[in-house]
Amino acid sequence: MISELRKRLLTTLFLVPSILLMYTNKYFFTLSILIISLASIFEFIRLMKKIFKKKYFYIIFFSISGFLYISLFSLIFYDLNTPEINDVRLTLKRYIWYMLFTCVASDIGGYVIGKLFKGPKLTKFSPNKTISGSIGSFVFSILVLSALMMVEKSFNLYIPILAFITSLGCQLGDIFFSFLKRKAKIKDTGNILPGHGGILDRIDGILFGIPLGIFGMWLL
Repeated sequence: MISELRKRLLTTLFLVPSILLMYTNKYFFTLSILIISLASIFEFIRLMKKIFKKKYFYIIFFSISGFLYISLFSLIFYDLNTPEINDVRLTLKRYIWYMLFTCVASDIGGYVIGKLFKGPKLTKFSPNKTISGSIGSFVFSILVLSALMMVEKSFNLYIPILAFITSLGCQLGDIFFSFLKRKAKIKDTGNILPGHGGILDRIDGILFGIPLGIFGMWLL
């Protein structure tokens, strides 16, 4: 348990500066998006093969669906981070990254609070997910997004709601992929990130959280 936690912390210490470098360096950002999207697609296709085995129609259909969703997500995320033409694009880029940081906070909050308080399980699909962890995800997300908005003096009462919506999307994404991994009878989609699993294990919540967060922005 301690060894696994140590691996997770060391990998996190690598991931956090990498995310910051993606935000500041366009070349590193482009390379990272390409690697993350290709690795995620590969892991998703492998997941489908394990779930459906020799049912080739289902493998092809769901693999193409996953490929299209991940590719579209990556292209939109990349496009929103292309050189800013005006203040509107610059603001939109900043908010997209705020959604990303909120998703990261949701993941960290769920892990830390869930490990500390444990308690009743949130879902049978993943025995590691608890109600306390879910609450921790919401709390960390609200705190981080509120802090970011306070720094730029744009905080209002809608921000905690937006953070809640984004964290909800992250948790739904996490549960969805936990369900798929349970069907495939595997713990992680890969092993490229020590203590974290595969690339898809790290972005499963982001794939749902950012789109739902953007929808929440539009709605609010």
